[in-house]
Amino acid sequence: MRTRLNICRQKQRFPAEADAITAAQTATIDLRPYRCDRCRQYHLTSRTKGKRRLPAAGLAQA
Repeated sequence: MRTRLNICRQKQRFPAEADAITAAQTATIDLRPYRCDRCRQYHLTSRTKGKRRLPAAGLAQA
């Protein structure tokens, strides 16, 4: 499904996926980042159906 241009303009944009993940992890609700097909940057969504889970915050990566 294509993102409507009006919705894209209203949402905050993140230039990198890592920035969007950081913002999603600090939010008080469950958010997931996705790449917008309009602006080619990342937005956050609360729709979780079919979206991958975020890595747990605070876990050390090897």
